[in-house]
Amino acid sequence: MLLRFAVSNCRSIYEQQELSLVASKLKGPTDHLFDVPNLPDIKALPVAMIYGANASGKTSLVKAFSFMRSAILFSHSRRPPKGGVPRRPFALAPDATERPTAVEADFLANGIRYQYGFEANDTTFLQEWLYSYPDGKRRKLFERAGDKVEFGPSFRGHKKIFVDLMRENSLFLSTATQNSHPELSSIYRYFGRMNYVGPSLPSITSINNAFKIEEPDQRSINFLNRLGTGITGFRKSESEIPDFVRLITKEFAGIAKKHLPEQSGLSDDGDEQIEEKSISIELSHKCTDGSVKYFNLDQESSGTRRLIVMMNRIFNSLDNGTPILIDELDASLHTHAALEIVKLFSNKNTNPHNSQLIATTHDTNLLGAPFLRRDQIWFVEKNEIGASIVFPLSDIRSRQEDDFERGYLEGRYGATPPTLSSNNS
Repeated sequence: MLLRFAVSNCRSIYEQQELSLVASKLKGPTDHLFDVPNLPDIKALPVAMIYGANASGKTSLVKAFSFMRSAILFSHSRRPPKGGVPRRPFALAPDATERPTAVEADFLANGIRYQYGFEANDTTFLQEWLYSYPDGKRRKLFERAGDKVEFGPSFRGHKKIFVDLMRENSLFLSTATQNSHPELSSIYRYFGRMNYVGPSLPSITSINNAFKIEEPDQRSINFLNRLGTGITGFRKSESEIPDFVRLITKEFAGIAKKHLPEQSGLSDDGDEQIEEKSISIELSHKCTDGSVKYFNLDQESSGTRRLIVMMNRIFNSLDNGTPILIDELDASLHTHAALEIVKLFSNKNTNPHNSQLIATTHDTNLLGAPFLRRDQIWFVEKNEIGASIVFPLSDIRSRQEDDFERGYLEGRYGATPPTLSSNNS
C-alpha cells in the first residue's frame, strides 16, 4: 500500500512535488477507503487520477517513480561499477545538474509502514535512508551518506559485508537484497511486484512474448467480452522458428554482447540459448452458426491489444494487493472501458486486497464518477520557469457536489492548455 511519493529535480520536476494517497478529512465517499495498520486515524485511497495538459509533466511523475523502482531492483545487479546513475535532472535551470535528484516513498509492506528514499547525482548515490514504523513509532533501520552506512538498533542481519559490496552507483537496499537480506528483501519484493503500463501500444511480438509463460487471465477475456468486443476466449499456437532466423538471431546476439554488453542484457557464461519455437496468441469470436473462429492479434484493434496486456496486469495487482501505474489510461480506450477499470479498484468486492491504481489521463468523463473524491483527482501544470507543479483538487476551494468535469474544462482548476484557460479568464 502506497501512502506518499515525493520527488525533486527529476525530468520536468524541479522543486519537490508530492503525490499523497492518504485520504483528506474533506467530505466525500468513504466506503472504498482502506484501513492502515497501526494508523487508525487515517485512511488510504485506492485510486489517484492525474490530469494535465500535454507536456505538463504527468509522465514525469510516473517516470520518477519508475526511476526509484528501477534503482531499487537493478542498481546493484545491472549497472556497471563505473556506469553512474541514470537520472534525468530538470533541464531548464542552470544549477539543476549540480543539485541531487531526490525521491522518497511511504508505503506498507507485510503490514509494516516504511519510509524510504535516496538522493543521487550523475555518478553516485549521495544519501539513502530507511525507517520502519512497526508500532506506529519511527525506528531507524539505516542511513547512508556516501560510502558510509549507519545502522539503527532495529536492523538485523549482516551489515559490514553488505557495505563492502555496495558501490557508489548502487543502493544499499539493492545490494543487501541481491544478497538475500530477509527484511530488506520484503521491501524489494514490494517494489518488484508493482505493475506498470506505458502509453505506447504494445507490439504483437511483445504481447506474444509476454504470454510465453503466463496465460491471458480469463477475467481479462471476460472483461473484453463485457465491453462488446465479441471476444470469447483465446488459444496459444506454436510454430517452429526457421533455422536461418535462429542463426541470424544468434549472430546479432553475439555482436550485441561483444559491443554493448550492458545494454544487451546477455550473460557471459557461454552461448545464448536461442528459442526454437515461437508462441502466438489468438483470440476467439463466436460465428453466426455457433462455431468459434480464431483471429491473430494483427486482426484485432489496437485498443483490444493494449487491453489484453493491461487487464492481465490489473488483475495481477488486484490479486496481490500491489499498486499499478498506468500512463495514459485512456490511450486507445473508450471512456466506458476506462471507467470500468477505475471501478475495479473502487469496489472492495473486486479489490479485497487493497490494490491501488495511479493513472494519468485526459479522459474528463471520469471526473464525473460519483465514487471519486476530490483528494483522488490530481493536476499537473507548468509554472513560470517551465517546472511541473503537482496538486490535488482538494487543495482548491470546491465541494464534493460540484461538476468537476465542467469546472476542469472551464479552466477553474488550472492544468489545462493556455488557450483553454485564457478563454475563460
